[in-house]
Amino acid sequence: MTVTDEISSHVLATGFDDLDARTVERVKTRVLDSVGVIAAGIHAPVVDELYDLLKGYGTVPQTAAFFRGEQVDILTAAMTNSFAMRSYDFEAIEAENENQKSSAAHISGTTVPTAFACAERAGATGAEFIAALALGDDIAARLGATTGFDVYGCWDNTGTINGLGAVAIAGKLRGLTADELVNAFGLELNMMGGSQDNINFYSYGFKMPMALTARNAIFAADFAAAGMKGSRDAFGGAKGYYAMFGNDKSTPEILTRGLGEVFYGDVVIKPWSACRATHPSIDAVMQIVQANDVDPEQVEKIVVHTTPRTAKGFVAHPFAIGECPQVDGAFSIIYTAALAVAYKCVRPEYMNEKTMRDPALNRVIEKVSIEPSLPPDEYQTAECDIVMADGTAYHARCDVPKGDIYKSALTEDEILDKFYRNIEFSGAMDRTQADKVVEACKNLDKLESINQLVDLIR
Repeated sequence: MTVTDEISSHVLATGFDDLDARTVERVKTRVLDSVGVIAAGIHAPVVDELYDLLKGYGTVPQTAAFFRGEQVDILTAAMTNSFAMRSYDFEAIEAENENQKSSAAHISGTTVPTAFACAERAGATGAEFIAALALGDDIAARLGATTGFDVYGCWDNTGTINGLGAVAIAGKLRGLTADELVNAFGLELNMMGGSQDNINFYSYGFKMPMALTARNAIFAADFAAAGMKGSRDAFGGAKGYYAMFGNDKSTPEILTRGLGEVFYGDVVIKPWSACRATHPSIDAVMQIVQANDVDPEQVEKIVVHTTPRTAKGFVAHPFAIGECPQVDGAFSIIYTAALAVAYKCVRPEYMNEKTMRDPALNRVIEKVSIEPSLPPDEYQTAECDIVMADGTAYHARCDVPKGDIYKSALTEDEILDKFYRNIEFSGAMDRTQADKVVEACKNLDKLESINQLVDLIR
């Protein structure tokens, strides 16, 4: 039996009753957070353009394009919803692995839209939706943990590990046989990829790998169901996933360890709509501005201390407004630190050129500098010094940025506040309707049909 045979059999044999209560509750939280993030990004830069382009190819009403009041073909729905979800870099992140550790990943932005689209088409129950999503998240997280991915490397794992996890979801909800699911994983292997240069060039293209994997995974499952054959061991084959994307830090031998005993997934619910690499500095700044009466106009200088690796990375560039302003802001320590001082918040409503050109905010931006003064072996840490015009000096350190469910979790109230603020920002529905979405997500496992939730957000 190959690794892919083992995983395929596990996916098809595992149901809702095999999940533990904590896994179920975590899935519910990720789903609620995802709906809010999709809402926030539904009309973000180039989302409408993508939607119109895909519809222009011709579409058959199958599943919901969220917050647009219509059904489209399943590939358009999954890709558009995923693309919107990625827009403000606000979705759940970091692939969990053994001993409550995690590694860089953005899994939910692919798996949640895939699960919604496939479950709606299949007429699945809420429990069936949860089971499929938990399985897909688990496989993607295990791949993320065992690959040795480097965010400063070449390829983007939102276009690789997400795809194989999403195939598990699509295949399970499509009702594939074990042999068909093996083929679907093999077909997905032909469509995986994505470049980190999207971020290095601060391009809206950073949203593409995640959205393409949502579309491609469903296509792979459907084509396999139609009889198409693919690679027989997409995970462990001599020319499979690890051979293509692995490195000397990869540990494929532990991919299936504890399979079915524990279900991994994204472990960070983001408090800020910006790259996670900016969050330590945002949190350090927030410690100061929340504890003190810091007048932005009286700030003399703001020094953000990072590790040398972070200071050389894409989030430490001098801030400038380029062709894609939202990307420039979300991937900038300087801009997000300035927002934290000026607005005590980093949210989608500030990721636009109008805000970026505000003279008062620019006076703060000009006072931010980055120093690579922290030990090189630290990870996701930052310190901040703020000096005022009268000589008053403030200092704060962030050892663990907020949002990690094990180390610095958001409270339930904070998660709900994020959801409601995203809904309000989007204008997609009123508070009464949003309350119904919250209630449906809390009772997701009891829904007789996933359409009871989808109909609220169509």
